[in-house]
Amino acid sequence: METLKEFLINKGYTKVKLKLTKTNHFEIIATINGVKGLFILDTGASSSCVGFEAIETFNLTAKDSKVKAAGAGATDMATQLSKKNTLNIGKWKKDKVALVLFNLTHVNTALKNHNAQPVDGIIGADILKKSKAIIDYEMKYLYLKL
Repeated sequence: METLKEFLINKGYTKVKLKLTKTNHFEIIATINGVKGLFILDTGASSSCVGFEAIETFNLTAKDSKVKAAGAGATDMATQLSKKNTLNIGKWKKDKVALVLFNLTHVNTALKNHNAQPVDGIIGADILKKSKAIIDYEMKYLYLKL
């Protein structure tokens, strides 16, 4: 009997370890434009996001956006957009990735209040769809199609 892991690896997936935080979020390490960062995996976030304070860290080119962000109790937040980024999660790689930039302070304040580590951003449904992601909640792995 083939395990889920064996089945997915045989179907061309790669696996990435997830860490469950004290806030019951999964954390994941991802690399944007060659720079590693810490991200929350959020299936409910429509777009992958990075905090304004990480623009220089990840070498992002930001342009103002008319889109307003909402989430985690905050609404109507100004955003910027950064296109043409390279994103790596484990062995999975995607070029020309668009990222929404917004103020992540409210997210990181909530994390710190629960003794969790602040994050650089959020990996959202846009990336999860592009990568045909499968989350193994029990074993704490994210599988991405290569």
